[in-house]
Amino acid sequence: MPAVDVRKSVRGEIFTIWPRRLPFLLLFCALCALIFCNANATAQQAKNETLTAVAGVKVGHHTLSERPTGCTVILVEAGAVGGVDVRGAAPGTRETDLLNPVNLVEKVHAIVLSGGSAFGLDAATGVMRYLEERNVGFETSVAKVPIVPAAILFDLGVGDPKIRPTADCGYRAATAATTDPVQEGDVGAGAGATVGKLAGSKRAMKGGIGTASITLPDGLTVAALVAVNAVGDVVDPSSGKVVAGVRTEDGKGLADIRTFIRAGVLNQVKPGQNTTIGVIATNARLTKAQAAKIAQMAHDGFARAISPSHTPFDGDTIFTVATGVHQGNADLLTVGALAADVMAEAIVRAVHQAAGIPGYPAARDLER
Repeated sequence: MPAVDVRKSVRGEIFTIWPRRLPFLLLFCALCALIFCNANATAQQAKNETLTAVAGVKVGHHTLSERPTGCTVILVEAGAVGGVDVRGAAPGTRETDLLNPVNLVEKVHAIVLSGGSAFGLDAATGVMRYLEERNVGFETSVAKVPIVPAAILFDLGVGDPKIRPTADCGYRAATAATTDPVQEGDVGAGAGATVGKLAGSKRAMKGGIGTASITLPDGLTVAALVAVNAVGDVVDPSSGKVVAGVRTEDGKGLADIRTFIRAGVLNQVKPGQNTTIGVIATNARLTKAQAAKIAQMAHDGFARAISPSHTPFDGDTIFTVATGVHQGNADLLTVGALAADVMAEAIVRAVHQAAGIPGYPAARDLER
């Protein structure tokens, strides 16, 4: 019996079969790639635990890094029911009277958070221009008027106080707004934000922008965005520990302002040079009065994560925007409780995501 070259036989079989199977193999690879890409895209969407997790909400920042300062714009171009609650004694705001439930206009088209103290309110003018160009606003007999409430924080003590957000800053932030996960830390209204100033600015630390969200199994989403510029310390509610704030005299640790208060040894603080400002967004259907109530309840998040909060030296303000696209009947208590939770989480994230600037180390610097 003649010898058979097995290797040659196998090779021949492979090369005979390969051309016939190639189209099927290519199709199989293409299907695998498609499945992988879809799974990856779904995972990316699932990772959005920021304010833009609420459908219909866009966020944009513009940062003036030369100081630093800036503004943050929350766009709801389709309109969203608005509410507000001001708890600090030194606020700087615009269009908050309009949000009183007894007043006419129900929906807002944007919210502006800005540095620059009262000068920063000018950023809202740029956002109005942006919206007017896109024919977005409250319908009147002669024109559509964009409804753009705003709030500011005092950051003029950081860098050159002559550099502050203008109308152009607001326009640029609106132009940059997207539905992507929101950038946190030293951006927009949080660029010049600081915390822990009750023992003087030399022992303060860097604040910033933070955001968080939660989505329930039925699709209800509640999210928060906040610019943290508190006179007090930032406390992690999960541990009760200070994570950023007044530093020890050597600047290497955290002093815990609660011990100062209990000992009665606070320094004199100049009024109005602080302020934490934020926004709650939800897809729940709310009335204007309910939106105001959610803003009130969200202030519990300030109280949990900032010590002390709502002081005579802060202008603490929270807005609510409710898009109303959620099909279920959202319970007001649930929405408000979640609003407080995500606001507290956003505050803690703001200081963890911030990077230090000259004279103001960040939480990450002290953790090393």
